[in-house]
Amino acid sequence: MQINVTDGSVVELAAEANGFDLIRQIKKSLNGHQALALKVNGIPKDLNIELQDGDNIQVLTFDDPEGKEIFWHSSAHILAQAITRLYPEAKPTIGPAIESGFYYDFADLSISADDFPKVEAEVQKIVQERIEPQRIEYSGKEEAKKIFANNRFKMEMIENLDEGLSAYSQNDFIDLCRGPHIPHFGIVQAFKLMKTSGAYWRADKNNPQLTRIYGISFPDKKLLKSHLNFLEEAAKRDHRVIGKQLGLFSFHKEGPGMPFIHPKGMIIWNELMSYWQEQHNKEGYKQIKTPILMSHELWETSGHWDFYRENMYLSVVDEKTSVLKPMNCPGGMLFYKEDIYSYRQLPLRIAEVGVVHRHEFSGALSGLFRVRCFHQDDAHIFMKPTDISDEIHKVLSLATSMYKLFGLDYHLELSTRPEQSIGSDEQWQLATDGLIESLTRCGYTYKLNEGDGAFYGPKIDIHIRDAIGRTWQCGTIQLDLNLPERFDLSYIDANGEKQRPVMIHRVVYGSIERFFGILIEHYAGKFPLWLAPVQVVILPIAENHHDYAQNVLEQFIKAGLRAEVDFDNESINKKVRKAQLQQINYIIVVGDKELAEGTLSVRAANNLIGTKSVAEVIHSLNDEYQSRSPRRNIV
Repeated sequence: MQINVTDGSVVELAAEANGFDLIRQIKKSLNGHQALALKVNGIPKDLNIELQDGDNIQVLTFDDPEGKEIFWHSSAHILAQAITRLYPEAKPTIGPAIESGFYYDFADLSISADDFPKVEAEVQKIVQERIEPQRIEYSGKEEAKKIFANNRFKMEMIENLDEGLSAYSQNDFIDLCRGPHIPHFGIVQAFKLMKTSGAYWRADKNNPQLTRIYGISFPDKKLLKSHLNFLEEAAKRDHRVIGKQLGLFSFHKEGPGMPFIHPKGMIIWNELMSYWQEQHNKEGYKQIKTPILMSHELWETSGHWDFYRENMYLSVVDEKTSVLKPMNCPGGMLFYKEDIYSYRQLPLRIAEVGVVHRHEFSGALSGLFRVRCFHQDDAHIFMKPTDISDEIHKVLSLATSMYKLFGLDYHLELSTRPEQSIGSDEQWQLATDGLIESLTRCGYTYKLNEGDGAFYGPKIDIHIRDAIGRTWQCGTIQLDLNLPERFDLSYIDANGEKQRPVMIHRVVYGSIERFFGILIEHYAGKFPLWLAPVQVVILPIAENHHDYAQNVLEQFIKAGLRAEVDFDNESINKKVRKAQLQQINYIIVVGDKELAEGTLSVRAANNLIGTKSVAEVIHSLNDEYQSRSPRRNIV
């Protein structure tokens, strides 16, 4: 039989051959990478799966995102096996792979980080046993219940599964699982437990509390070492720590998950939004502002009431239920309906940087990255179907050019129609073709995520990459087939007939608070001059230099620079160190020589630049600020 491999090769195999037979034949093409599983006709499968003539096969290794997911899910099973060996009373519940590693939740388990060495030692025993997980498929729920009768959590899962009941056996351990898994556990050469936390069964605080154990694993010890170094660097950049050190923002128990942005933080915020406004004005966006509190009927019309109510903040006003808006979209629809638009007025680009509220569990809150109150830079573009390609092209150009200013690389992902969706086949095909045409026209490469679109339309997600290689999904471009229909939006075509507009919903920054946090970590607090809360600090060496320092400060402020003077009675070395810790871009020292000559001694961070006139410094700093340069101009 013939097997089609994603590298373009066609492999001849004997009838009834399985994945292992295929791997043996194409081993050289894997370039030393360990095959973990197969993707057979788009569906992940174990390597021992029997192949069929004409199958399309992708070999999954640790280099593939899906390969990592399988590797880490298998590692979660190893952890569960080790825990049940050491703590027989513990009840395994669920253990998925996550973005970086895995976790497993256990009931009836009390454990701390002090116990990790013991657990990791047991894990190593399991790895050395080179256990090959064996798939077991059950004919029905009753058969599966006999195996898991002593675990009420697994029994509940079985009861809620409609079809495809399966488990994996690992010698003395068995777990309910759809798979697939790595061929044997000896592949896991590096394994480390990271932390424990509390969790609720099915994330419901009314359910039993569980113990969650997080871990990470790799097929190579060098990869683990590199990962731990990465975590150390990431910890140094933690925006929560830097934000406190630099006085940018804070949180208070009186408003959990709702950030307080401080004056220095607002300087950065306003610069970000000034840039955003400038770029959007150039692209013809009109800005609106809609109420934050609107009746629940609006959210019923939009469809959010049925799907998003648990995350909404409700209030009773005039004996009617109102909602603190969790998104800006419905307000934008009401704005559009206020007028009658001709096809000549389209595309219509309407933007709103609106404040939204979404209820998140307290355990999910994480600095500026996960909050309950934030600002979203939404825009809705209403257009004719023939405008789709051009508008997508313009949005992509706008977003990627804005990211470039911050030194953020990016990649694109295109997500297509999911099983549960609205709209006709023709609408979806038109929308998807428009996205693909735009991506191709712009010369963008992208990853295809089949079936991962929103229920109302396909989308392009923009994932930015920061200074240490982490990716963050910020921008998104969605073709929304849902809201124009629900709100009965229309425009008048060339024949005077009403037509339904196509709508793009897009964000660039996404959550402004989250983007702010990303930039803090991306720059590690060392902001370029145009974003810096304090651009320059003047340090007089002695008291007789104070008047000169004050005079220079006034000239800087008059020139539009953000400057301060440190008049503290400390040594100049202490003052310099203090300024460096505050990540101030330029440090100016004034002493007897500078006072006598009317000059300034300028340094940037740890580098002494030299002596400059006041006018030279003002000119250079203003030029650097106005150009939003990522590099210093004074040399």
